[in-house]
Amino acid sequence: MKTRIGILTGGGDCPGLNAVIRAVVKAAAKRDWETLGILGGFDGLLSPPRQRLLDYHEMDALLFVGGTILGTANKGQFAAKTGHGDVRRIPNAILAEAQRNCANLGLRALVVVGGDGSLTIGQQLFEQGLPVVGVPKTIDNDLEATVVTFGFDSAVASATDALDRLRTTAQSHQRVMVLEVMGRYAGWIAVEAGIAGGGDVILIPEIPFRYDRLCQKILEREREGKTFTLVVVAEGAREQAGEYVTAGSGEANREARLGGIGAVVAAEIQQRTGKETRVCVLGHLQRGGPPTNFDRFLCTRFGVHAVRLIAEERYGQMVAYRPPDMVGVPITEAIGRLRTVPQDGDIVQTARCLGISFGD
Repeated sequence: MKTRIGILTGGGDCPGLNAVIRAVVKAAAKRDWETLGILGGFDGLLSPPRQRLLDYHEMDALLFVGGTILGTANKGQFAAKTGHGDVRRIPNAILAEAQRNCANLGLRALVVVGGDGSLTIGQQLFEQGLPVVGVPKTIDNDLEATVVTFGFDSAVASATDALDRLRTTAQSHQRVMVLEVMGRYAGWIAVEAGIAGGGDVILIPEIPFRYDRLCQKILEREREGKTFTLVVVAEGAREQAGEYVTAGSGEANREARLGGIGAVVAAEIQQRTGKETRVCVLGHLQRGGPPTNFDRFLCTRFGVHAVRLIAEERYGQMVAYRPPDMVGVPITEAIGRLRTVPQDGDIVQTARCLGISFGD
């Protein structure tokens, strides 16, 4: 019987998941290994397990296809994060069942592709005795131990394109346009897209804002003859001494759904300045579509190195990008440590030197 490995995708989807699957399958096939895809995220490991054998010859077209052919989930019996990032221990009976099923499927190891929540589950499975290797996926780019996660560059490209489009309509109607982007508790998407897309105000979780300072920037632009303003708001941005804005009521055993801050900010701007203000929530457009060329390249390297870690039996590790190399680091070094935008770092200072306001 051939050596067989498994792969699953967990958490929110993003561009590049299929590219990682492709790279793992192709790299495994070069070692004469089989790859079994686990369907529907971690719950696909429960009885009866849901899986499909991934054919080497079917992989080529996946390089530029968004989403994941395996399916994914960010809720269910394997939810490891609740509320605002609190860690939940998966019941031992659930972990043991997943381990048994992996053994019954003949898996030498399991590749877990996901962000902080999915890798937290992966670490708990590893502690249960299952050989696990992680691949860092999140558009939020908030994982420690790797310089960048895949999906992030594609999300920034989507947000930058939206700003390019919003600029022309804002200028035509002399409006304030507020663009709400994802990112949870990290402002990487907002700040990089904001700079790349010519934003005038960028609100991020790392720098709580004040409405008087935000509106002051808009009125200053008016006095300079600039009759429109682009405001980029990360979904986790909040007013000084304020709370996070969440969408809907919280669900049990699930992380809080951030969202809605864009509408709150837009309403406050219009009331305080009298400027006609519109809001655009980019939402899941950031998660769909084909990956950028950078993400395709990154995903391919991530997938190939994951197979290398399995060959070297370096389990409990995550592939990390440390330019110019790919390395393996303990999963414990990547999870539970939020990587945020440094408040006084070069990126923020670059924005301030361009006259961009952070509302502080």
